[in-house]
Amino acid sequence: MAQRHLTRPLWRFSYKSYPFQPLYITPLHCLRSYCLPQHSASRKISSLPQVPSTPRTFPESGVDKIDSFEKIEEERIPNYNPERFYPACLGEVLNDRYQIVGKLGYGATSTVWFCRDLLEPRYVVLKIYILSSRAGREITVYKHLDSIGSDHAGKRCLRMLLDSFEVSGPHGSHICLVHKPLGLSLQEFRSLVPEGVFNMQLLQPTLRQIFAALDYLHTDESIFLKYEEAEFEEPVPRKITNDRTIYTSRPLPITFGVPVLCDLGEARFGNEDNNEDIMPDVYRAPEVILNMNWGYKVDIWNTAMVAWDLSEHNRIFSARNPDGKLDDAYHLAEMIAVLGPPPLEFLRRSEKSLKFWDENGNWRGLAPIPENRSLEELEQRLEERPTAEELILDPWLMEGLYNQQPKTS
Repeated sequence: MAQRHLTRPLWRFSYKSYPFQPLYITPLHCLRSYCLPQHSASRKISSLPQVPSTPRTFPESGVDKIDSFEKIEEERIPNYNPERFYPACLGEVLNDRYQIVGKLGYGATSTVWFCRDLLEPRYVVLKIYILSSRAGREITVYKHLDSIGSDHAGKRCLRMLLDSFEVSGPHGSHICLVHKPLGLSLQEFRSLVPEGVFNMQLLQPTLRQIFAALDYLHTDESIFLKYEEAEFEEPVPRKITNDRTIYTSRPLPITFGVPVLCDLGEARFGNEDNNEDIMPDVYRAPEVILNMNWGYKVDIWNTAMVAWDLSEHNRIFSARNPDGKLDDAYHLAEMIAVLGPPPLEFLRRSEKSLKFWDENGNWRGLAPIPENRSLEELEQRLEERPTAEELILDPWLMEGLYNQQPKTS
């Protein structure tokens, strides 16, 4: 059977023994941690109310109201259109099952809510997408992963889908995805560690988790009860308009757990032709910048970018010109400084490359090449990049996993 791979903007997962496609994901915010190890959640679950639960009524008086002229939360997103967002409310029950107890965050394509499951003794995270979103693609990816029936160890490093449904809003139907609650993203976690960068003892196990999850693709309940009670004790400030209430976000408390890969909305199947610009600015691989057909190894490039970001204060590539604007020429010039000039046969795969190099592979000089930079581990040619499976067994990443020899007297 032909191997399928899923691909998505930051990392992809593939495993030779199972028929699925590579996946990509976006940078640091797409790696989060489970709030606590799963065994902790299983011990606590028996103390929760038995199902079905009764919806709770949240306070509407005594809350801080924000001036209607002040833009908050998703209103600050460029080109914000309120009609595209579902007007969710605290206390609302969706799909006759999930009661909203708090707002966790927002983005350009969705808002994210903390919910109590009225049919099972658990808390979940509900992502409500805007109108005309591509969430259907993400559901397809999750269904594909569920259909594999794999016992691959990397599966536990991936955030899976618990449920999905649609909810009718004032202007159309919104897709909703249900997941387990997660903790900090790596980006948030990095801001808490000394000097804002990971040391090797922290970076190595993190990368092992990433590559295990990539290789597969390619909770403590008492904490959650306290989160819900906080809305009764100290309701979040909110802005009330004619057609909706916009709540300020309340993050989950900081907890311990292992990192998992999440947000698969831009995943791609490997048997598709892919040449679109799917990666965020400085994380783009050279084949993406040059509009070449790309595959699952763009995830390996992105993982290298994330590893650098976790362990260094400054990004390896800025991709910006002197005016501070994103510029492909300056991005490519930085890559040349680090990796050297790309092979001519690589450039010939892209018509766009002629904008930056001549027919003989000589740099046209649209941007100066920085000096005194080198990083041999990166590889422009995608076929030369190692796979996630190969990187899991990299000797450097395996350090600390070997059993120490017992001391002899």
